[in-house]
Formats: sequence, structure tokens, C-alpha cells
Amino acid sequence: MGFNKIRLLGLCSYLLCLSFFIVVNAVNEERSGIGDGTEKGFVFIHGKSFIGKIDDDFVCATLDWWPPQKCDYGRCSWGLASLLNLDLNNKILLNAVKAFSPLKIRLGGTLQDKVTYGTEDYRHPCTPFVRNTKEMFGFTKGCLPLHRWDELNSFFEKAGAKVIFGLNALAGKSLQTGSAVGPWNYTNAESFIRYTVKKNYIIHGWELGNELCGNGIGTTVSADQYASDVAALRNIIQNAYRGVEPKPLVISPGGFFDATWFKEFVTKAGKSVDVVTHHIYNLGPGVDEHITERILDPSYLDGEASTFNSLKNILRTSATRATAWVGEAGGAYNSGHHLVSDAFVYSFWYLDQLGMSATYDTRTYCRQTLIGGNYGLLNTSTFMPNPDYYSALLFHRLMGRRVLAASFYGTKKIRAYAHCAKQSQGITILLLNLDNSTTVQTQVALRFTKQPYHRVKDREEYHLTTKSQNLHSQIMLLNGNILSVNEDGDIPPVNPLQVDPSKPIVVGPLSVVFAHIPDVILPACT
Repeated sequence: MGFNKIRLLGLCSYLLCLSFFIVVNAVNEERSGIGDGTEKGFVFIHGKSFIGKIDDDFVCATLDWWPPQKCDYGRCSWGLASLLNLDLNNKILLNAVKAFSPLKIRLGGTLQDKVTYGTEDYRHPCTPFVRNTKEMFGFTKGCLPLHRWDELNSFFEKAGAKVIFGLNALAGKSLQTGSAVGPWNYTNAESFIRYTVKKNYIIHGWELGNELCGNGIGTTVSADQYASDVAALRNIIQNAYRGVEPKPLVISPGGFFDATWFKEFVTKAGKSVDVVTHHIYNLGPGVDEHITERILDPSYLDGEASTFNSLKNILRTSATRATAWVGEAGGAYNSGHHLVSDAFVYSFWYLDQLGMSATYDTRTYCRQTLIGGNYGLLNTSTFMPNPDYYSALLFHRLMGRRVLAASFYGTKKIRAYAHCAKQSQGITILLLNLDNSTTVQTQVALRFTKQPYHRVKDREEYHLTTKSQNLHSQIMLLNGNILSVNEDGDIPPVNPLQVDPSKPIVVGPLSVVFAHIPDVILPACT
């Protein structure tokens, strides 16, 4: 009996390898055999087990503190998008957040470590940030009035948002050459947290500090001291939320990945930290004229995988139960680049980041920003959704928690990711075509699939393009139709095409395709 099982397994392995060999050779033979700028390719989905998991509310966006006077390279792109002055009565803003049901929103950014909170025991005037080039980050300290905090929470409750609040980690520290030393003075923060609990505002997580780890931005805090400060935050939350369940997450450090620093921090923080966050601005400064070239270069996009993998290994090999998040990612730093980071081309970078990070067990990915700068999901002035808003919404609605291993064979210009489908059966495949002239007819090859017990259903496809392949357009098309809000500020429906499942997935030049295959049954998804 055992010998027969071994023979059967050997036969299965042989047939799998044989089919793999046949398909790969078919790709090599047919890549140039169709003509008219069309190639064939195959996406292989390994269905025996999933390779990572994401939160159900994986897609996250940020709101920042920058005042209108925040300018980069002579351009001031923030307008009234700050936590202190954003129009919370705007219908488009409300509907844009509600469409996710829920959207995680991280409140923070560079100036968060200069924010005080106007609680009863704060004995100073609660004044906003003032431009001062002699100060760190070019602004004075600023204060969050409690009435504004009340307004923000009223909006978040109506919108169904899950809030992560970034606390000032520099309070009480002495700023010396290149570093901030001494323990965190949490008096003002604790008073603010207790006010929040008293008002029954629901906070999903409290994050300590912004970009103070490793070499830091502006200044840096040692890993040892940071771990001690996070332990203090944990104690505050345990006491302030006594009798409240579930308690908010303790999140840190919210900065750029440095393997040595992060390893020491994770080891010393132990059970004090629930989520380890890092930031990504891998496309260079917003003023750079070569951002588009980097986005369309597969080898450049691959570069960020090492960061995701390193952090995953640090968490896996330590005693911590903490998970990894991308706490802030704007791609191009210093507010992005108009008509690049707020245009169609950015969806190739953004969706690739979402797909790639998920394969390395990143549980949440926070885009800088929901609104503000040149990289907002919404236009800073009009609140109209930019192309990446719709990309984020489709990823959120279609890509389920379990991440599958997906490999593409054919042109190197196709990026492929796959998840178990969200809130439905089957799987969803994400395909990005970075080529400006080649259409790719993609066949799906499944390993370890179970036979469906019902008739074959149509495949649901969502094709994202722009007019005339204008990468710098701020108008996105779904299946050939312009996506835009109506006069009431309603987010448009995102409906699929119904496609014969026997036909290949056709991925046009410079386009994005989500393909939901509803009747595929994989062990990884059951």
C-alpha cells in the first residue's frame, strides 16, 4: 500500500513537472507567434496553501498635519488638507471613505512629533503651527484643540473609518546633535488618551513617533530607548482602557527600515508592541523627472522586496507576536510630483506595492495620503478621486485575506499577484502590464485545484486604462468608461465585464486588470 502511494505521488509529481515544462515551452514558442503587438503568457497559481495573510482592511490611507505653508521645490501642494483645517463636511470626502466600509486612516506625519494636545491640564495657549525656517522641519510646535478632535471623531464615526493616531514621541526629550535622548514625557499624551476614552471615541491603534528610527529624519531615538517608551505607552493604554475590550493596538516605530535598529527594537520591545510599522519612499524626491521611468521598470520595482523580506524574517525569528504594516508610503518624497503621483501612471507603482507587500505577510498598507500633497487619493482642492483611489477601492473589494503564490511566464513587463477572492468564492488575479505597445493574452494555470461541483461561471474582469495611453492623465477608465463622481458627490459603481472563462485574460498595453474567477476551488482558500 505504501509503495503504491509513493508511485502515485511520483506519477503526480512527474505529470506536474511535465505540464509545467509544456506550458513554459509553449510560452517561449508563442511569444512572437501572434503578431500585431500581441503575446501569450501564463500565470501559475499555486493553490495548496497560502503564502501570506492581510488584514480585511488592508488598504489604509493617511491624513497629515502639514499647513498650507508647506512648500517643496517652490510649489505649495497641501492647501487645506491638514488635520487642523480639512473640510469635514465635504460630501465627496465622506462618501470616498464610506465606500471602503471600513477604511483604516492613519493620522500622523512629520509634524506629529511637534504636536501638543489642548487638554484641561495643558497650561499653554493651543496655537497652530507657524512657519519658521530655524525650527526643525521648518515649523514651530502646533496644538490640536479638543473641539477639533471632537469634530474629527464625529466625521470618522459617520464615515466608518478605523483610526490610528500617531503620538508625539519627542515630548520631554533633549535634542542633541543628531539624536533625541531621555525618556518620553507622556503626561500630555496620557491626558489626551484618557479624554478620548472618556468620550467613547474608538481608536484602532495608538502609534508612537514618526521617522525617528535608524538614522531618523530630523533626529533619531535609539532602539533601546524607543522600546522603553513603547512599554510606557502600553502601560498607559492598559490603564486608560481598563475594562474596555478590545484594547487599541500599540504601534511603532513608523520610520524607514534599518535592519540592525529594527532587530534590536523588536527584541527589546517584546510583547509591548503589537504592530511594527515602516515607511516607503522608494521612488526618490518629488522633483525628480525620472519617476515614471522607475515605475515602469520591473527590476526597479523588485528592489523593495528585500525590505519586506527582511522585516518578515526579523519578526519570524523573534519572540514577538507583532505583525508588519507599511505605516506610510508616498513613493516620491517631499509631497510627490504633480501629474505623476496623482495621475494614472502611479497605479502601477501603488498596486505593485500592495501586491508585493502582501506576499511578505504585510497586514496593512497605508498610502500617503488620503488627501494632501501631490500624492493624495483625492484631489486636494476639489476632493475628486484621483486614479489611485479607484485602484485602492478595487484592491480592497476584490483581494481577500489569503495571499497565493503567483508566477507569470512570458514578458517581464507583466506583474502578477493573486489572492483568494474577498467575500465570495474563487480567486482574484491582479495583472499589471508595464509595456506601452504589447497586448498579453494570459492563460491561467492552477496547481492543486479541486474540481468545481457546479457549472463553469463567467469570469469577472475589471480593466483600468486611461485615454490614449496618457500616463499623466488624472482620468481613469474602468472597462472603457470614465470613473467620476456625480453632482451629489457619490462614488461611481465599479462593475465588471462578464467574460467567457475559456478565453484568455487580455491585458492591453499600459493597463491594469483584476480578474475574479468565481468557481475555482483551492485548498488554500477553503
